[in-house]
Amino acid sequence: MRIIILTGLLALAACAPEQTTIDGEAAFMAQCSACHGRDGRGNAAMAASLAVTPPDLTLISDRNGGTFPQDRVMSQIDGFTRGAHGGADPMPHFGDGDLGPLVMTSQDGNPVPVPAELLALSNYLQLIQRQP
Repeated sequence: MRIIILTGLLALAACAPEQTTIDGEAAFMAQCSACHGRDGRGNAAMAASLAVTPPDLTLISDRNGGTFPQDRVMSQIDGFTRGAHGGADPMPHFGDGDLGPLVMTSQDGNPVPVPAELLALSNYLQLIQRQP
């Protein structure tokens, strides 16, 4: 009987979706560093040619009372809460492209599907937070 249960559990585990791991730092370097700089401080060479200076992404927590607003950051990256591209906020809507397969994360104890690259970028930004 134990063998049947063990075999059944192994079969179920094999059917579980594979979790995709994306390197948040590599995604940042590929998608964000041209404007926000390799260090995330908004000091890239390209930033000088933009109408709006990219913000220092290492001070997000500082600007939010010491708390990293992960949901708001992900909404900003994917463009969900912003107007048309080229408006007051010229950041590209990365959500219009492919941000990878969905992975499950938790919000208030509830499972929430999030694009893997979006989550990796947000997690990386949280890691590079600093005090001014």
